[in-house]
This record gives sequence, C-alpha cells and structure tokens, in this order.
Amino acid sequence: MCLFYFLLIILAPAVGGIFWGVAGALIGFVAGIALSIVISMIHSFLQYEYSNSLRLWFRTRFNRGMAVAEIARRLDMRVDELRAFQPRYQEVFIPKRSGGKRRLMVPDDATKVVQRRILKRLLRKLKTHPCAYGFVRGRSIVDHANQHIRQAVVIRLDIVDFFPNTKASRVERYFNRIGWNREAAALLARLTTHEDGLPQGAPTSPCLSNLVNYYMDVQIQNRVKQKGGTYSRYADDITISFPLDYTRNIQRILSRVRRITKKKGYTLHKGKKKSIRRHHQRQCVTGLVVNDLPRLPRETRRWLRAVRHRLKQGKPATLTPAQVQGWEALEKMIAEGRKRAPERTYRAEEIRTVINRRQRHDKNRNKPLT
Repeated sequence: MCLFYFLLIILAPAVGGIFWGVAGALIGFVAGIALSIVISMIHSFLQYEYSNSLRLWFRTRFNRGMAVAEIARRLDMRVDELRAFQPRYQEVFIPKRSGGKRRLMVPDDATKVVQRRILKRLLRKLKTHPCAYGFVRGRSIVDHANQHIRQAVVIRLDIVDFFPNTKASRVERYFNRIGWNREAAALLARLTTHEDGLPQGAPTSPCLSNLVNYYMDVQIQNRVKQKGGTYSRYADDITISFPLDYTRNIQRILSRVRRITKKKGYTLHKGKKKSIRRHHQRQCVTGLVVNDLPRLPRETRRWLRAVRHRLKQGKPATLTPAQVQGWEALEKMIAEGRKRAPERTYRAEEIRTVINRRQRHDKNRNKPLT
C-alpha cells in the first residue's frame, strides 16, 4: 500500500507537468498528496471491523481515547510502575487426552495479579458474540451441543494452535478500537500477549480470544445463516449444522470458513479433526452425542455403570469415589441442560422430502430421450 501511495505522489506531478508545465506539476503534486490521504482514510475505514461508528473510527485514526493513566487508575497501580512492569512466564507441558503434550505458558504470581485485574476490571463486562460458548459465564458444553441437536448434517472443524495464532497485533488493534489510545492499547497488548500471541495459561487469554474474534464469528454466522444452517464456536472448536443434507452447500461453507479463518491468521486442522457426520452416523459436539437430545456416548455410560458397580461391591476401579462424583455432576449438568434444548421438529419428514426429491431427480435423469 505504501508503494501505491509513493507512485501516486510521483506520477501525479509528472502527468500535470506534461500537460500544464511547472504549475501543473505543482498542482499535480498537491493533488497526489491529497488523494493519497483520502485513499488511506478510506482504506483504514474499510478495515475497521468492530463497529460502524464514525466516532470510534476517528478516535483510532487520530489517536484519541483513554490513556495509560486511566489503566493505572483502574488497576490500582502507578503509571511508572505499570510502564516498567515486565510479564514473566514459565513453560509447562501437560498430557493431552488424545495423546501427546500440550504446551502452556504459565505466568508468575505478579503477572497473574495484573492479568486478573485486567480481566475483572477491563474485559469481563465487554460483549462477546452470542455464538461463542467457550469461557463465557452461564454457558456450558451442553448449551453448545443444544444448538445442533436433531440435524441432518453436523460439521466439526478445529483451529490449529488457537491461542498462539491469535496475534498480538489483533489484540492491540482491538484495544485501540474499543476506546484506548495507541500507547494504552500497546501497553495492554504487551501485558496480555507473549511471543506474538495469546499465552495458553494466562487468565486473560480465554476472554480475549472471544472478544478479538467477535467479527470472525459475525462473518461465519452470516454465511451459515444464508444457507439455513446453525453456527457456534467453543474456543477452537467450530461447529456448523444443517437441517437438510445438501452437499453443494456444505462444500461452499467449508471453503468460505477456511478463507475467513485464514484471513484472521488461523489454519484449520485436516484429517481426523475435521468431521462431517450425517443423521445415520453418531454426531458428537464437545463430547456429547446430539443425534437427539445431548447425552454422553454409549460406551462412556456403560463404563460409568461398570465403575459404580465395582465401587459398590468394594472392588478396585479405574476411578476414585471423588472422580465418580465429578462424573455424576457432569451427568446432572447434562440432564438440566437438556431442559433448555430448543424446540426443534424431528427431521424425519424433512429427510424424507429430500430423499424423494433426489429419487425424482435420478429418475428423470435416467429417463431415455424420445
């Protein structure tokens, strides 16, 4: 873009000089600078994603907004102390359920105190998208699964390294656009990011991942809604479902979601972590089966019954009594969440309609020409 502005400023006086001499060259030079400024402002305005408010756009463009002193006041810190503060992290590896290890960047005690204040006093009351269910108070995996019950097709996508790939530049831009000036936004981004991304293990990272990706959720939801589907996201798990199985719609949505996430700096997993399940297959969302109302998978329920039976007989089991209580709490949460499931007519009639339509299409296609 800078090269474009440079060429515009050089070519404008050259063209003016050819037609109107020295005066034309001077006029062309001034016109080139003015045109560059206008194009730059229009480009910046079109890049503004989070609000159509001209007031916020001008605040961003001309470095208006709340300053570092306001951050210090809200965090109960001195301005010089806040500017000099350096976050520190410790690298920790924990095992994954699926195998391998997960890398965490755990902040030290002083950094945790500052980040928890930022979370509680600056971030917690900010608006997240209704389709984001992870790390949101009052929402659970059951509420997420409820959005996709009794659907003909359920698509599950997974983002690679979700937190580290949420770049610091996007975090800084978000702080700038919600009302902080450039210095304050840069300071908040420095306090909440590490190695050019959100550190997985910091108290502020889950909330920021939802806030920064608000417009990504808007874009994907609009595209899915146009095709008659349902979209939701639980952290790095994207789930899309459709009441009717149209292969063309599915392929178009997958391609569009891939482009939207790539524009935000993300990459989608391929292979096993990409799942497309039809109504005759087991459809799982955040570990719950959603072919009908949400429930635990059959093998998990059988395993829990066997564990309870062994514990009741006083025999050793794979779970301790405390762990069994945790599973019972999960089962209770699922039972309560099923009551909040949206009323959705069972899809048998819709599926039958699609099958009959396809049969008529195949019959007409195979009919000999007369």
